Amino acid sequence: MIDAESVLAVEIGSTQTRAALFDVVERKYHFIASGSAPSTVDAPFRDAGECVHLAIEDLQAVTGRKLLDKDSQHIIIPGKADGSGIDRMAITFSAGPTLRVINAGLLDDVSLQSGKNLTSTAKAKVIDSFGLSDARSTDQKIDAIIKAEPDLIILTGGTQQGASRSVLKMVELIMMASRILPDDKRPEVIYAGNRMLAKKIKEVLGKWLSVHTAPNVRPSIDLENISPAEAVLTGVVTRIRYNQIGGLQTLGKRCSTPPSPSPQAFGRIVRFLSEIYNPNKGVMGVDIGASSTTFSVAVAGGLTNKVYPIGLGNHITNILDLYEPAEIMQWIPIPINEETLVSYLWQKSITPNSQPLDQMAMAIEQAVARLILRHAMQEINEKWQEDWENEFAFEPILAGGAVLRNAPTPAQSLLTLLDGLQPIGISTIILDQNNLTASLGTIAAFNPVLPVQVLESGAFLNLGTVICPISKARYGTPVLNVRLEHENGLKETFQIKQGSIVSLPLQLGQTANIHLDALRGTEVDPHGKRGGRFKIVGGICGAVIDARGRPILLPKEDGRRRDLLKKWQKSLESN
Repeated sequence: MIDAESVLAVEIGSTQTRAALFDVVERKYHFIASGSAPSTVDAPFRDAGECVHLAIEDLQAVTGRKLLDKDSQHIIIPGKADGSGIDRMAITFSAGPTLRVINAGLLDDVSLQSGKNLTSTAKAKVIDSFGLSDARSTDQKIDAIIKAEPDLIILTGGTQQGASRSVLKMVELIMMASRILPDDKRPEVIYAGNRMLAKKIKEVLGKWLSVHTAPNVRPSIDLENISPAEAVLTGVVTRIRYNQIGGLQTLGKRCSTPPSPSPQAFGRIVRFLSEIYNPNKGVMGVDIGASSTTFSVAVAGGLTNKVYPIGLGNHITNILDLYEPAEIMQWIPIPINEETLVSYLWQKSITPNSQPLDQMAMAIEQAVARLILRHAMQEINEKWQEDWENEFAFEPILAGGAVLRNAPTPAQSLLTLLDGLQPIGISTIILDQNNLTASLGTIAAFNPVLPVQVLESGAFLNLGTVICPISKARYGTPVLNVRLEHENGLKETFQIKQGSIVSLPLQLGQTANIHLDALRGTEVDPHGKRGGRFKIVGGICGAVIDARGRPILLPKEDGRRRDLLKKWQKSLESN
């Protein structure tokens, strides 16, 4: 049973703003179409209303459906009997500068680390920290707060029934600095420490600052729980963005639920998928944006969200803080020198709306995307090994971002993800080809049926089932014997060698049984399975066996390396 409601979902990005229309077709919700426009949140407009209206006008032109009034000034809400307008609206946003955060707490590797972990769930950066080990004088700390001009202070510390005096000293420090700051420069404060102090802290700081309390991120010394505080952070980020993004608050008043930061909305869908898929596997979502990249990983409903302040637009040069130019160049299959690479990265950061116009530009952006994914995946693997003492396979892996959507072929999108994420085991890789995931996460707050039905529709593209065995065999050694049984009875056999990537002939949407016979100690997944019989579904790139080993090792010699990169791409495009 569904309500026949149309929904307009707007995503306000740092470079592009998109408007997507959802409506009921044949008694089910479907994605109808989308429109887009360059974002106007920065100079000279500094108002989101302009780009939202332009994106809706573009959507009107695509659908022929009237969504704005006769003067094109206001969105028609609710919909009219003649079919014009929409019934509900939802907004997500990734636009806005990286938030400046001061982290205040007690122990560096306990409460301060939890504060840092909380900060990493938003598009934010810790610019200074204050803890018990900080040797600076009180005056120096006050000066540091004033000079930092933080948007947000996250105060943690003390287990339940734990330390109070040291936490209150931090409160006094924040209060003294805040009294000096002008009213329009005073930060928001989130307190997520010993709950016995929450009321007192709010009374003390509330005279000068907006104080938001959250459950303790460290209820005990060996337990971290940031999820409740993350929900509070989401609301605070929205409050801050209301002041930073002109027109956002006005637009928000027309919505059925408050505007939501895109990373949190994206994470809701990943959490939902983890509750309906195999509980022994995690679900991974990754969205490579222009100014940041979101990684969401969920296992049986438990979500870990992390936002990296690096993307493929105005923050693309941040990749140089993580990797040397030579490390980027090794993933580019055409000759290029360091000067050309660095020059392109800086040019892209200045003109983030520009699109790659030739093979070199596309190759550079795909190489950067690979290393963004690799950096994030290494952190994820470290967390799994620390918390579960094992690596995790993911099913499915949901990926989005313009660099993937706009790739010349689906095979390039898939290869970028395989090279960057380097997954293990058996996974299905899904491409968010219409940039819908974050919007569905926000819509779920008032219409939980719509996201489910849209996810089951053709709005998302199955790139393929990927099988990534784990093997220490030498290059060129057979590691898998494969038998593929099609629905029509046709049987095919393949021998997979270490170092290869093979696309199996399975068409989009077709199912087949695959028999895997592991050789020479090869494991099919991280739980030690050495083979077996599985049912798989073909994607646009068929089914893919990636036997290149983990981590993927590239030849040092330039010519051999470029030839190998081209060979891998050709292998995926052969299906």
